[in-house]
Amino acid sequence: MFNKVLIANRGEIAVRIIRGCRELGIKTVAVFSEADRHAMHVEMADEAICIGPSRAADSYLNMHAVLSAAIVTGAEAIHPGFGFLAENSVFAEMCDDCQIKFIGPKPKTIDDMGNKINARKLMIEAGVPVIPGSEGEVSILKDAQKIAAEIGYPLMLKAAAGGGGKGIRKVLNADELPRHFQSAQQEALAAFGNGQMYIERIIYPAKHIEVQILGDQFGHTIHLGERDCSLQRNNQKVLEEAPAFRLSEVIRNKIGDAAIRAAKAVGYENAGTIEFLVDEEQNFYFMEMNTRIQVEHPITEMVTGIDIVKWQLKIAAGEHLTLRQDDINLTGYAIECRINAENPEFNFAPSPGTIVNLLLPGGGLGLRVDSGMYSGYTIPPFYDSMIAKVIVHAETRVEALSKMQRALSELVTEGVVTNQEFQLDLITHPNIISGEYDTSFLQETFLPTWKNDR
Repeated sequence: MFNKVLIANRGEIAVRIIRGCRELGIKTVAVFSEADRHAMHVEMADEAICIGPSRAADSYLNMHAVLSAAIVTGAEAIHPGFGFLAENSVFAEMCDDCQIKFIGPKPKTIDDMGNKINARKLMIEAGVPVIPGSEGEVSILKDAQKIAAEIGYPLMLKAAAGGGGKGIRKVLNADELPRHFQSAQQEALAAFGNGQMYIERIIYPAKHIEVQILGDQFGHTIHLGERDCSLQRNNQKVLEEAPAFRLSEVIRNKIGDAAIRAAKAVGYENAGTIEFLVDEEQNFYFMEMNTRIQVEHPITEMVTGIDIVKWQLKIAAGEHLTLRQDDINLTGYAIECRINAENPEFNFAPSPGTIVNLLLPGGGLGLRVDSGMYSGYTIPPFYDSMIAKVIVHAETRVEALSKMQRALSELVTEGVVTNQEFQLDLITHPNIISGEYDTSFLQETFLPTWKNDR
């Protein structure tokens, strides 16, 4: 096992990784920007190094600064968390060149699955169903119009190198295509340095189902069940639950098997996620693979009892994955609500500021809060607005929903505006309680009504 690990991230995921390392007896190094000098992960780590100014491009995305911090402190491995450098194959390769273990898949795997067009080809070869779409990259509008006419509207434009909701546009008809193609391509260029696009048929309505996988360096791969991530706003997840409530056992098993085939097709190592769309007839289609730990990994930990972060560390250190598929049993239901410093009544505008009084929900079995907040903490305006994740687990889904309602009602974050009340309204909606929702529900059904009721 490693003696020392550097965490190349911030906020609640950095805190989560530090806790996992501490329980395994691993010393930790935190890196931080000038804006995060007083962040919780900085205080918790054994060592901390400032790697640059407040802007992420000058600090958390500065590969040379992160690697220099690892070398100076003698860290043997780097855990990238999610976001920032987590799916950057160049950074993973630089770690290898410096003989520092990147806690994640190999650079080639990141490249293979990071490009959505290449990933589609690999999945087709592996016998994993994919969404009908363009066979290759689309770089000019004329080609996009020709392919769109063949596929039919409505359709989805996606950045080939995309992720995190960037470079994605829904196109309802031919008149909308030129405008959306240009804006999506510009956004993709700005976010990923790659303006190549591809086109997919829209599977609508649909459920967004993702499968958590673990794979070791010896070719052994398992899955840890699925999560329903259909509640999204602008392609960003808001609330997740595990297991998926309205998924038949037959389809659940088929999707799990497909996820393992997908992982084996690229020789996947460490933790990752295979994302699918499931239509009304429960046909499922591969969307993409996330070659990192996910924001919503805690709900899988809750229903399986398996610590995913610890297994990331063990696998990266060369240990065998001792878990077998038969060992994985999903128990009960888990739900995660993302708490963001944002104002839902003003189009979810970011709400940075100082938390003058903080009370996290507590007490009772099956309640967990992952956060980097504390009273007196100033939320900087430079990064993602997520400041906490409230996670609950119970024997039944009804109990889990009730527990989440209780937890959200207890949360206090005086000094900043959050989406707490929005999440509470969402979790108590009849469609959420019944499980009758899909990827369109939040944006097209819940939000318009919610805004009118405010």
